[in-house]
Amino acid sequence: MAIPDTFKAYRRTTGAHPLTIVPSTETTPKNLGPKDVLVKIHSVSLNYRDIAMLSGVYPAKVVEKGIPASDASAEVAAVGSAVQKFKVGDRVSPNFFVNFFTGEELEPLQGLGGDVEGVLAEYGVFSEDLLVPLPKHLSWDEASTIACAGVTAWSSVDGLKNLSPETDYALLEGTGGVSMFALLLLVDAGIKTIITSSSDAKIAQLQKLNPLITGINYKTTPDISAEVQRITNGRGAKLVVNNIGPASIKSNIDSLATGGSIKIIGFLGGFTGDWNPSELLKLLFKRASLQGISVGSKLDFEALNAHLEERKISLQPLVDRVFALDEAKDAVDHMIAGRHVGKIIIRVAE
Repeated sequence: MAIPDTFKAYRRTTGAHPLTIVPSTETTPKNLGPKDVLVKIHSVSLNYRDIAMLSGVYPAKVVEKGIPASDASAEVAAVGSAVQKFKVGDRVSPNFFVNFFTGEELEPLQGLGGDVEGVLAEYGVFSEDLLVPLPKHLSWDEASTIACAGVTAWSSVDGLKNLSPETDYALLEGTGGVSMFALLLLVDAGIKTIITSSSDAKIAQLQKLNPLITGINYKTTPDISAEVQRITNGRGAKLVVNNIGPASIKSNIDSLATGGSIKIIGFLGGFTGDWNPSELLKLLFKRASLQGISVGSKLDFEALNAHLEERKISLQPLVDRVFALDEAKDAVDHMIAGRHVGKIIIRVAE
């Protein structure tokens, strides 16, 4: 594989609000460390966190003028002298967190595209230990959706261990990347799934995918929890994946089945909620739990990939729209507009 002396990347601007991204020319490293792997990036998928960083609402440290994005599918282009796990041509993705491998680590986590340089570039260098082999049956575009959205979805459904197709329902908020990835995992496992959206057209599109899917338009349905209880014949949802944040916690609790759980994965609705804290006591009476999910570990990534490969799950329904690398700014604008269903892809190389 011919490796160029320089390559194109995108970096965040600084100073202006909101920030944007601009192209940058980077120098390809000539000498790799013993455990380093140079990868050629094929596809990158965007997450809401990438937009939150540009708009200044991301609640964590961000590298000034850093390379954004965390999710990429890539091909090994060169390896350091001591690399043993990978060879040139292997299909890989870097783990979202650079210091979260087993799930037992306690130090503050560092994520690609935030407080560590990201993947919106033609090439990148990563430690051998950070890379994960990709499922062979997925395209570059599909595989680029796994590292953050996929692993977060997998962690949110707890590897599908505690859900029964005979009795249980799941409730997903919105039609973004994590919700859509979770939807594919759940319906493949036979779990009846309720998903919310402000668009009847989006709901109709999703319900065509599988008869296990039921949509609720949250703009025209004033009481989501009452509708969930109606759909589930009063049982409630065993799992609620909260993508909105504090604003919908009360509704989530009222939607829960006895023994259910709420997984908090995002903050699309901001950082506050208009409800009395006493609502949390309903968790006590329902013997239910509320848990924060921060993506997952490298072991989670590997377990998800094994599941995807074993079940031969297609991720094509996740792909909303594909942009070229030169259209990266347009891809960001498309995500800000919020009309997508699933993932927005930037195809860096064919």
